[in-house]
Amino acid sequence: MLTLDVKPREAGQSPAAVRESGSVPAVFYGPKEATTPIAINGRQLEQVWKQAGQTSVVTLKGAGEAKETLIHDVQVHPVTGTLLHVDFYVLEKGKKVQLSVPLEFVGHAPAEKVGHIVVKALHEIEIEVAPAQLPHNLEVDLSTLENVGDHILASQIVIPPSATLITGGDEIVASITAFKEEKEEAPAPAPAAVAEASEAPAEASEAPESTEKSE
Repeated sequence: MLTLDVKPREAGQSPAAVRESGSVPAVFYGPKEATTPIAINGRQLEQVWKQAGQTSVVTLKGAGEAKETLIHDVQVHPVTGTLLHVDFYVLEKGKKVQLSVPLEFVGHAPAEKVGHIVVKALHEIEIEVAPAQLPHNLEVDLSTLENVGDHILASQIVIPPSATLITGGDEIVASITAFKEEKEEAPAPAPAAVAEASEAPAEASEAPESTEKSE
């Protein structure tokens, strides 16, 4: 179980002041929980974030009764990558949660060994599941893909017993397409040789003889 020790944030304390103390400003909220500002030790939060992502339950302790939550939103510094702010969604006891779960592709497709291409169309699927059975990711076994046209549907992915698939079951997760080598274009024909200088213009016709009148 992943656990974080949190402290209620002092009234009027700015996020910048929280960061200067070595903590990360955060909030938790839920259907039956008012939005509550908290502060969390930065190093501890970084470690839990790397393990939990957005699909593992994180228990918050130190702000009243312990709360089972999901990391709902994270703001990260664009340069340093450090966490700037985190939102936690408090789960309702006995209620399922709906979320997108990342897919982990495992195994090797036999079709790939003979030169064909594996196309991965989806990288996550949406399910509704009991918090106790929340998967960190869902495996997709590529070893079943042997021939061109073989595919894996969302409905074929193994999900927890309590889960219901929200993503359309007929959506293709991965498939095999034939490798087609691009033919090199034939070189363009050389331009026609420049015609030799055209024939010289015909000589000007001789002027007609003058006809003088006899006196």
